[in-house]
Amino acid sequence: MPVITNIDDLKKIYARRAPKMFYDYAESGSWSEQTFRENTSDFDQIYLRQRVALDMTGRTTATKMIGQDVSMPVGLAPVGLTGMQCADGEIKAARAAEKFGVPFTLSTMSICSIEDVAENTTKPFWMQVYTLKDDDFMQRLFDRAKDAKCSAAMITVDLQLLGQRHKDLKNGLSAPPKLTVKSVANMMTKVQWGLGMLGTRRRFFGNIVGHAKGVSDPSSLSTWTSEAFDQALNWDRIREFRKMWDGPLIIKGIMDPRDAREALNVGADAIIVSNHGGRQLDGAISAIRALPAIMDAVGDKIEVHLDSGIRSGQDVLKAMAMGASGTYIGRAFVYGLGAMGEEGVTRALECIHKELDSSMGLCGRTDVGKLDRDILMIPNGFAGDWE
Repeated sequence: MPVITNIDDLKKIYARRAPKMFYDYAESGSWSEQTFRENTSDFDQIYLRQRVALDMTGRTTATKMIGQDVSMPVGLAPVGLTGMQCADGEIKAARAAEKFGVPFTLSTMSICSIEDVAENTTKPFWMQVYTLKDDDFMQRLFDRAKDAKCSAAMITVDLQLLGQRHKDLKNGLSAPPKLTVKSVANMMTKVQWGLGMLGTRRRFFGNIVGHAKGVSDPSSLSTWTSEAFDQALNWDRIREFRKMWDGPLIIKGIMDPRDAREALNVGADAIIVSNHGGRQLDGAISAIRALPAIMDAVGDKIEVHLDSGIRSGQDVLKAMAMGASGTYIGRAFVYGLGAMGEEGVTRALECIHKELDSSMGLCGRTDVGKLDRDILMIPNGFAGDWE
């Protein structure tokens, strides 16, 4: 068993074991990838303030996200195609999250269906939905989530128009993937991955095929995906979605204080400051840079979570100290999943938890729910003085 000390250790194993097509899908951003890179590098500009001779015993990373108990303020973000990174990937990630006591969010574009995950877990998970044109499909998706006892819905609002990711185009990554001689040859070298995929019946988009109108098999999926997303989306439309779901609601993809206020007005219980991991608008600021202005605008009225760029417990600590009440990991858990399956996701969570717990103690704090900016050293102008 390899010695895993941090998320990068898992990433290295993942790069060896996953097909290039799916590794590149996770490890890429749109266009020049500036925002993708800065989501992580901007955390490095924030320093932690070490304190000594303070009682560091009795530390706790336990808190709540949208009223639900969590062992640490880190949820598993919705990631499409997770079941292609590792056979039955969504089920394995959900199980790891359940055992660790953190939320798992299932993507609409998952390989395993809502029902698959519900049948293979014992605790409620969260369901992510896109802002699609088809009201019938949307209502049935929310209803299926209710039937599966999902305890929250997450609406992603930043995917009206797809950002171009060059690696995906070159690899033929689409819905469904376009297999080439080169990509198939690469897959054949990934023996462990291939054996897993041969041993599962879940290889297509389980929430779409057989559920969306006109999508009865994978071959009809391409047309649906090209037409389903609503470029005419507005906040009135989001209010209609709010009526379809009467449980806790999270709105993901907020990067501007004006949009944060709109999300508050439609009745969301939480918002996620996120630029989709740098996969949409390239040239946008990082999520951690966007957080302060959004906290100033709505932070005392609604839970503000942060996604995009988190790769360590120190990143979680910095986001929480800047005011966030929850964070999410996407790539970090995918690295673990692709490297070692369910055990790899657990290892990723363990690494982040240990880093969070130790770093918090060395900053002289013992409760993750009572952090503030006093433990941070933030450079002047970090949040920007933009014209």
